[in-house]
Amino acid sequence: MKEPCKTYDRRIKAYERLLEKQQQTANRLSNYRLIAVILGFALAFFIYRTLNPLMGLSFGFLTLILFGYLAFLHKHVLSHLNSSRILIELNRTGENRLSGNWVTFSDSGEEFEDKDHPYASDLDLFGQGSFFQWINSAHTPMGREALANILKNPLKDPSQIMERQAAVTELARKLDWRQRFELEGILISNQLKPPAPLLRWAEESNEAYLQPSLKLGVRVLPAVTLLMIILYAFHFFVLWQIPVLLVLIQFFLLRIYGKNRSQVLSTVYRYEDSLKTYAHMLKRLEKRPFSSPWLKVRQENLHDLKGKTAYQQIQKLSKISERISDRENAIFLIVNILTLWDYRCMIALEEWKKESGKRLKLWLKVLAEAEALSSLANVRFDNPEWAMPIIDNQNGLSAKKMGHPLLTQKRVCNDFEMNQTSTITLITGSNMSGKSTFLRTVGSNLVLSYIGVPVCAEQFRCSRMNLWTCMRVSDNLEQSISSFYAEILRIKQIVEAAKTDKPVFFLLDEIFKGTNSHDRHFGAKALIKQLQKDGALGLISTHDLELGELEKESNGQMRNYHFREYYQNQEIRFDYTLRKGISTTRNALYLIKMAGIELEENT
Repeated sequence: MKEPCKTYDRRIKAYERLLEKQQQTANRLSNYRLIAVILGFALAFFIYRTLNPLMGLSFGFLTLILFGYLAFLHKHVLSHLNSSRILIELNRTGENRLSGNWVTFSDSGEEFEDKDHPYASDLDLFGQGSFFQWINSAHTPMGREALANILKNPLKDPSQIMERQAAVTELARKLDWRQRFELEGILISNQLKPPAPLLRWAEESNEAYLQPSLKLGVRVLPAVTLLMIILYAFHFFVLWQIPVLLVLIQFFLLRIYGKNRSQVLSTVYRYEDSLKTYAHMLKRLEKRPFSSPWLKVRQENLHDLKGKTAYQQIQKLSKISERISDRENAIFLIVNILTLWDYRCMIALEEWKKESGKRLKLWLKVLAEAEALSSLANVRFDNPEWAMPIIDNQNGLSAKKMGHPLLTQKRVCNDFEMNQTSTITLITGSNMSGKSTFLRTVGSNLVLSYIGVPVCAEQFRCSRMNLWTCMRVSDNLEQSISSFYAEILRIKQIVEAAKTDKPVFFLLDEIFKGTNSHDRHFGAKALIKQLQKDGALGLISTHDLELGELEKESNGQMRNYHFREYYQNQEIRFDYTLRKGISTTRNALYLIKMAGIELEENT
């Protein structure tokens, strides 16, 4: 991790130097504006009073022009200054990911949590301390949804996984582009709205506004009306009734379907800022040359039916939305009546929809996928020592020095292997020794493998399996379901999947813990045999050491591994190292004593 950390630190220092220069320039321009106003108008007043009034007014007008120009430059510098601040924060975010402080990131994707998903809850895909919180750099609503969808629905085809791996690797090398791309989304991320209403509007059509007669009438009628008003105003023998009649005609034209028209225009106007952001992001995506097939294919989709780029067309729609303006402004109502402005905007919108409306959803989808992939590239860039997994057709997995990807500071790595000759692994060990964490380590790295990013291991090979977990099970008071029955329902899903959705890879943590030891033992034993019979692979953690006898009964198809603790200076310690065989240590009584419970001497 040393090299990525150096890169982030180097970029922070570079942008801090740039920020300092930009701040100095902004301060100078602010002073120049003040000086220009004071001196300019003072001189203008002096010239007006002592030399020539016309010259004084002209000098005052030139002062206004100079002030406006300096204000424009100042605004431009402030925009760049704000971008530099954001880029500094983006690099600090990278440092926080490396140091483990990513758990403080505000966006945890908690709204995407799904307790019914085969593994999302147990493997911390969403919520506090989740994969989403760790890697997310998407800021548009669709971009965040795209990343959540990638995490919840991994690719199934190994060739598609390899294609995404190549795209992730390419984007990981383009750190500057990724941060600039993210910057565009951050600038007004608080104002970005869910695009569903805009997409519905884009896919609908109203051919009436494309009729040549209507388009001609909207151009000619306001021109004639304004001409009559001017002629009457200058007494060119025009009766007052003529311009009044024309204005009334235009007023009643605006009343026809006025509510529907106003609703459409308001919908588009609400997306004015969002459209500008989409346009800037699409421009960066279109202009950057890529070599990986995944990225090139999506770039090729960024055109309309006439070959115009998505950036050009979204920018065009953005400019139309600027023209719509505020519907409640009194001055606008007058302008609208005199120019039929609403009709002009509707015609422009319908013409835009005819060219690009059906493509808008695709363009925003490509943009969202690019944001999601840029998030995945964070994993590749931040962890150059992690292995890119090999996905093959041999059921099982093989890992060397595998650790949990979310454990930055206290990570312990282990070698592990499963194949068709040893399909089920039983993990035993004392409390807090690392059994559950190891199950999550295996599951988390499988998820990373299937979404096309590196895994936390020196080497990693696996087949494409359907992952199921039963680890964090709780009761449901609303449905009157106890935690034990909830566990039964979950295991039922896994058993059914093992029969119908092969190949299945399962992770079961302390199964049937809500019942007595006798029923727990025989229930677990029956479940293991059934899953083995159905060809499922997986890991089971348990305190039931008698289940370890299944290794002999299964002729090695089930294997035993364990974690153990040791004691140093009368304190319990764990090394979290995976060892073969059944656990031979216990620590429950020690922990009970730590809780202040007095035990009998012969206990």
